[in-house]
Amino acid sequence: MSTDKKQEQNLNNTVKLAKKKSIWLDVLKRLVRNKAAMVGLGIVLLLFIAAIFADFITPFTYYEQDLRNRFALPNATHWFGTDEFGRCIYSRIIYGSRISLRVGFVTIIFSVALGGFLGALAGFYGGIIDNIIMRFTDIILAIPNILLAIAVVAALGNDLTNIMIAVGVGSMPQYARILRASVLTLRDQEFVEAARASGANDFRLITRHIVPNALAPIIVQATLGVAGAILVVAGLSFIGIGLQPPTPEWGAMLSTGRHYLRDFPHMTTFPGLAIMIVILGLNMFGDGLRDALDPKLKD
Repeated sequence: MSTDKKQEQNLNNTVKLAKKKSIWLDVLKRLVRNKAAMVGLGIVLLLFIAAIFADFITPFTYYEQDLRNRFALPNATHWFGTDEFGRCIYSRIIYGSRISLRVGFVTIIFSVALGGFLGALAGFYGGIIDNIIMRFTDIILAIPNILLAIAVVAALGNDLTNIMIAVGVGSMPQYARILRASVLTLRDQEFVEAARASGANDFRLITRHIVPNALAPIIVQATLGVAGAILVVAGLSFIGIGLQPPTPEWGAMLSTGRHYLRDFPHMTTFPGLAIMIVILGLNMFGDGLRDALDPKLKD
């Protein structure tokens, strides 16, 4: 009898695994058919390639100065022109992609980890734990993200780690709320009750059964959140409390170029276009991913 139960359980596990593979295969097919999402993904991949191979695809380093070629307009040697110190703007933008990627993805990983942990606890246990965590997130949400980031950077300093912490803390509540809502709908499902009846503890229920089934909205929000994090950090640098020159951060380059906007507009045009294109690509990919993961949009 016990052997039959084991065989039945193995069969059920095989069926569940096959269903999961089929679901994710359908998601991938719908995503590939979305042309806008593929364009966005292409932009993101180009950003990764630029960041990884910056040393090989740039003619100059980001800090190399040539005072004889200050304010040079775009030409064959300096594709995007040069700045007030004769530094190659193209090279600085390519090297700046490393900072944007690091800021965007590390910040969102931190936000998702912290917010997801708090949201899972709040949704699973409810009661006073839920109230405490949600009131804490309400307090953070009451403060505009940019103002919270300014306060944290002003208190801790404006190095890259502190900036990522500042932006990550401000983004955390939305992930906590999303995962809490998903956990509330899943915690009383039959498969969770079955796992509890089989002796699974709370940690196993949350990490193995509930959270994996609640990842779809988190993945979509995280993709869109990367764009938001890049934009916030660029804004901090633009107003002078983020990363400072000679660090090739796109917002700092915009801030420097605005002083020469009338005579040398290329100093702001190209960093601005870099920010715009990357944000657009991430948003297009995030929108396509959201559509692909939405079961209501199945063909």
